[in-house]
Amino acid sequence: MNILTLEQVSRTLGAKTVFSDVTLGIEDQERIGVIGINGTGKSTLLSILAGTTRPDEGTLTMRNGLRISFLLQDPPFDADLSVLENVLRLAHGDDNGWDMEGEAKVLLGRFGISDPLQLSGQLSGGQKKRAALAAALLAPSDLLILDEPTNHLDHDMIEWLQEYLSHYRGALVMVTHDRYFLDEVTNIIWEIDRKSIYRYEGNYAVYLEKKQERMDFALASERKLAALYKKDLAWMMRGARARSTKQKAHIQRFEALRDREKIVEERNVEMASLASRLGNKTIEVYDLAKSFGDRILFSGFTYTFLRLDRVGIIGPNGCGKSTLLKVILGMIPADQGRVETGQTVRIGYFSQEYEAFPENDRVIDAVRDIAEYIRTPDGMVSASSMCERFLFDSELQYAPISKLSGGEKRRLYLLRILMDAPNVLVLDEPTNDLDIQTLQILEDYLDHFPGIVVCVSHDRYFLDRVVNRIFSFEPGGKLLQSEGGYTEYQYHMQQSSSPLQSNSDREASRTPVSPGKSSSNQCRSDNTEGKSEGRNASSARQGHRERTKTRLSFKEQREYDEIEQLIEELELRSKALDQEILDASADFIRLQSLTEEKARVDVALEEKIERFIELQELVDSL
Repeated sequence: MNILTLEQVSRTLGAKTVFSDVTLGIEDQERIGVIGINGTGKSTLLSILAGTTRPDEGTLTMRNGLRISFLLQDPPFDADLSVLENVLRLAHGDDNGWDMEGEAKVLLGRFGISDPLQLSGQLSGGQKKRAALAAALLAPSDLLILDEPTNHLDHDMIEWLQEYLSHYRGALVMVTHDRYFLDEVTNIIWEIDRKSIYRYEGNYAVYLEKKQERMDFALASERKLAALYKKDLAWMMRGARARSTKQKAHIQRFEALRDREKIVEERNVEMASLASRLGNKTIEVYDLAKSFGDRILFSGFTYTFLRLDRVGIIGPNGCGKSTLLKVILGMIPADQGRVETGQTVRIGYFSQEYEAFPENDRVIDAVRDIAEYIRTPDGMVSASSMCERFLFDSELQYAPISKLSGGEKRRLYLLRILMDAPNVLVLDEPTNDLDIQTLQILEDYLDHFPGIVVCVSHDRYFLDRVVNRIFSFEPGGKLLQSEGGYTEYQYHMQQSSSPLQSNSDREASRTPVSPGKSSSNQCRSDNTEGKSEGRNASSARQGHRERTKTRLSFKEQREYDEIEQLIEELELRSKALDQEILDASADFIRLQSLTEEKARVDVALEEKIERFIELQELVDSL
């Protein structure tokens, strides 16, 4: 039975309808993740569910006595009260809830707030959000509504919250862009798309599969409607007149087809990578150290960034990750050591702070301020085309920036940085406030980016997807190095004989992974004398293959060496067939032939992927 129901709900913000005629229900124990691109109304939907915003149309019905706890993106804190007082006030209202003081202090400590008696006005934005999360969890509730709960949490906090919510007794609705978090916590996905809300039974992985099925069906229906529209258009062009009831109905059908909202394929993974030429000398860091008072943030950090490095930097909140980036960029001085930057290095820095845009400027003008046209591997592309590829449609491009949501402004900020064609990208928490579709575009962009990527992130999926080397902040200001993404880092930490090395003590052998694939590359090794010498080395993955080659049969080894290329070819053919099917929508004989070939290719692709997994498991076991 539903504990809360929306019936035919619509909501408009200014001139923009965010969703229309929505009917949904929430049952007890359901764990719902709400996703959609920035600006589609996710936060608005949560506030309607919480009863703090009224819909323009429709009704909201709650079970009698339903207790709701709501975490806002911008929590209302009284700056003159202590953190503890604000938390108890948010959790218990006028009752103050001082009998929960001990539990509140424990939760605040869990979220990195060690002094609950400090004034709330002294908190940073991230600390305030974490304190508000503690209040939301502390409040007695039957329905917990969380807006971006993982923003401003470090990895340990995210994993603790993930475990906590998995055992929460009640219904849960949350907006988050953390895909691993969605996978582990949710069992229902609501997707806001084109003013509608779609419900999918299952977690994020199941949602991806079911959404593809929905889109395939919608595109097939759209192709049929488009073919019918072409026929009706030809009939109209022959001079049809509404002389009979039958002809009037035909004209009405034509007008309905003409005015329908068209279904188009989603515009992700379309952005070609841009970069200026990067010379042999990149960024070289020698013995960097930085302290604040008696507290050592980092010391003895030495590293030479290679031309295709993908480096992730992780650690607890406040450990000095952003400070390290700013020291490397020359924005703040180091206490010790030096940074040498090559003359061809062109840095694009995506900071945690919001870039201030003139609110009355149009979106397209903010992009044209950087470049009217840019050169990509596909040729010259206009600023308007780049906006389209980055999810700013023609209507939104000419809207004033003041109309954008916070997440849309962050997307615009990112696009401006990429439009400047840097060859070194430094990203400080890029996943905060960006929606999943934008993250997918960014990840694809980085796959093919012919330069250096350095990122600080708490998003485990993003780290696994993007980086091939991690530096983790450890107590005492040491930076430990781990090869691979975040999952490999966790594995290394769990092993008794962890291969992690102190960066200041290692004699590094660092191999870059080329964008989008693993390959052998030239790498550099620095000895204790300060000398450096180029030598050929294999990537970690290639090295793993070489170590196990003798343990596979000749046939298995040959299959293992060739299978990734075969998978890539099948994927390319499958995508090409999708386009050919679209182009052949009016030729039914060709359409049937292409559809049958597409089915054969997809079956072969699935078989190859399954075989690759089997071979990889065999290699790993050896």
